[in-house]
Amino acid sequence: MLNLQCLPREGEPTRVALAPSKLAIAGWTGRDPATLQAHIEELAKLGVPPPLRTPLVYRVSASLLTQQDVIQVQGERTSGEAEFVLTRLGGHLWVGIGSDHTCRALETLSVPASKQCCAKPIGPALWRFSDLQAHWDRLQLRSYAVRKGHRMPYQCASVAAILPPDTLLGLCEAEQVNLDESLVFCGTVPLLSGWAQADEFICELHDPVLNRRIECRYGVQTLD
Repeated sequence: MLNLQCLPREGEPTRVALAPSKLAIAGWTGRDPATLQAHIEELAKLGVPPPLRTPLVYRVSASLLTQQDVIQVQGERTSGEAEFVLTRLGGHLWVGIGSDHTCRALETLSVPASKQCCAKPIGPALWRFSDLQAHWDRLQLRSYAVRKGHRMPYQCASVAAILPPDTLLGLCEAEQVNLDESLVFCGTVPLLSGWAQADEFICELHDPVLNRRIECRYGVQTLD
């Protein structure tokens, strides 16, 4: 069960208890085809199998969703990814922030398995999409990796780097992902440098027009 606060631009915040029965991870959702292809080729050099098509949807267990302060992972080769998330509540589309934490070692063998083996942290707040639609591309996705007390900028880019919501909604419809019962992670933005294991991962969605942000943060414990 996720405890979330819905934050409309006008009116009072409301708290909801959300229990999605399905979780979908949209992958390879870069908006610029040339940049996306370069990313695919870069990952292929690291041993990550290229997708058969782009974009696509990975279905993983909804039980991976978490709001715990700390997640537990196997091995040293895991990392977070800042992603905005979509769901539908009360007939409205809502936007949140989460991390598609992924096993980089397993990714070279199976991208779907690398998604399934890690918890998916999600932040405590949602924005109504209709409040953002007119200035959507000005939103910023940011993340930070904290290692041994040092906070390092990890990602920072406009959501304009990702397919627009209308296209993502079309993808969900084509893949029979019902947003009334699902939560969808919608893809990430490039790293500022190489991937990094973190003791704590922080990701945020920043709205410079309405001067607000929502955040997801969690610690990472590597199992012995």
